[in-house]
Amino acid sequence: MDSQELSSAHLIRGPSPPGPPSGACPGSRTPGGRKKQGWSCSLIVASLVGALGSSFLYGYNLSVVNAPTPYIKAFYNETWERRHGHPIDADTLTLLWSVTVSIFAIGGLVGTLLMKLIGKFLGRKYTLLVNNGFAISAALLMACSLPAGALEMLIVGRFIMGVDGGIALSALPMYLSEISPKEIRGSLGQVTAIFICIGVFTGQLLGLPELLGKESSWPYLFGVIAIPALVQLVSLPFLPESPRYLLFEKHDQAGAEKAFRTFLGKEDVSRELEEVLTEGRVQRHIQLVSVLQLLRTPSARWQLITVVVTMGCYQLCGLNAIWFYTNSIFGKAGIPPEKIPYITLSTGGIETAAAIVSGLVIERLGRRPLLIGGFGLMTLFFGILTVTLTLQDHAPWVPYLSIVCILAIIASFCSGPGGIPFILTGEFFQQSQRPAAFIVAGTVNWLSNFMVGLLFPFIQVWPSLVCC
Repeated sequence: MDSQELSSAHLIRGPSPPGPPSGACPGSRTPGGRKKQGWSCSLIVASLVGALGSSFLYGYNLSVVNAPTPYIKAFYNETWERRHGHPIDADTLTLLWSVTVSIFAIGGLVGTLLMKLIGKFLGRKYTLLVNNGFAISAALLMACSLPAGALEMLIVGRFIMGVDGGIALSALPMYLSEISPKEIRGSLGQVTAIFICIGVFTGQLLGLPELLGKESSWPYLFGVIAIPALVQLVSLPFLPESPRYLLFEKHDQAGAEKAFRTFLGKEDVSRELEEVLTEGRVQRHIQLVSVLQLLRTPSARWQLITVVVTMGCYQLCGLNAIWFYTNSIFGKAGIPPEKIPYITLSTGGIETAAAIVSGLVIERLGRRPLLIGGFGLMTLFFGILTVTLTLQDHAPWVPYLSIVCILAIIASFCSGPGGIPFILTGEFFQQSQRPAAFIVAGTVNWLSNFMVGLLFPFIQVWPSLVCC
């Protein structure tokens, strides 16, 4: 079998049986006394540092615009009045704010398209390192927008931050899937989703009125972005490049063997090296395929359909609307304004806990049950939420039932659909197809994200316009 068939077979069979302990950190044991399979210190550090400067920032930027919304809109109005001599009208302000939120996704699409070119020459690790330049530049632009009195700086900063997110959400899952043993690939892949949730929670936490969610300090919410980027910038250089990249792209067998030893935490890596070399012999005369070539490959058709559908559902299921506009949604549900920031914070806590639980059980339960079960539960709770929002004026307790439904939707999403699409993209395709597959998945991801961010504010007001 070639690597594509092996990958598909692994997904169909589900979790691999436990093997002998290898590469674990000293003292890392399960409650039953067995060492954890494949978890070396270097692997843990690489996943944490990689995710902190990548998927964490993506999640943070999903939620950070929520708390300071009224202050940013006031800033836009003041800037507009200073330039044009009259206040901005409501429709223009709504459009300007929608562009501010959704242009993050346009930047993400640009970053996704840049990934193949950058990744080919720089590799996975150095792509992540260079990507920090986008994050730091965006942080400076957005943090300085209020003192400079330039709303364009905030919008451009959001775009550049989107470029960072587009590159990160392609490079990080690829890096993690290529450095991890297959026995824990699903669990390690969930690190991407876990740190997205932690980023969302951190954005909500710092947005509290007691912290940075005030009129005088909201620019610092965006300046904080530079801190995780700097941590990754000074930490990641001490970790190896992806061994698969070194072997396939750089033809550096000695470097790949050394990287395997570091990530697996053991000296004998002959089995892992032979597996990769076998894949290399199968693909010896196959170069990296383009997106068009991948779309024309019959053997990859069902993998592509699966990735496109799951990635589209990942965005269009409505979770990003909740992250972007949480305060507005809770306000429409009748929650008192003074309670909204703290209820919003609970959504971040719930999604982080659900993502961690998913990472712990994914190898035992498999990808498909978590994916189908998560979307099924979301469908159920969205149906109940529709009823509670319709009847919210009939009893004082109905808005709180809406909160329970929203929390249940978030937990269902993060238990599977929130991270598995990124894992599938890394597992379904051969090495030569993987960069093109991430471009396809990323394009669907960011275009769907853009649609949600741009159209949701208008969808919110549309029913009232129709009723009038």
